[in-house]
Amino acid sequence: MPVIEIRSYRLVPGSGDRFHQLISQQSLPLMLAWGIDVLDFGPSLHDRDCYFLIRAFQDLTNLEAVQAAFYASPNWRNGPREAIVSLIASDSNVVIEMSHDRVEALRNRTITSNGQLAD
Repeated sequence: MPVIEIRSYRLVPGSGDRFHQLISQQSLPLMLAWGIDVLDFGPSLHDRDCYFLIRAFQDLTNLEAVQAAFYASPNWRNGPREAIVSLIASDSNVVIEMSHDRVEALRNRTITSNGQLAD
């Protein structure tokens, strides 16, 4: 059964807009190029300095393997990593099993294959 990871971030005060720019323009295209299934992401409605990222994986083993490879890769380490990590004050993750239908219901249809948001 698929699993989804819901990652939430508390950002450095005042950095929400910059964080969103980095995610949408650099991190998202990189994740998609690695085949990571990003369902949705963006700032919280209640606070621009809170942020979420929802990703889907085949199962927990796949999540662990994909993330280990991605976060160890030169693409990430020499790419947007430093700029993104420097804006994160804290983060938390929740991983849950979910049916394919429920995963698809969470999918933001505006995320294009090249990692940009459709207008």
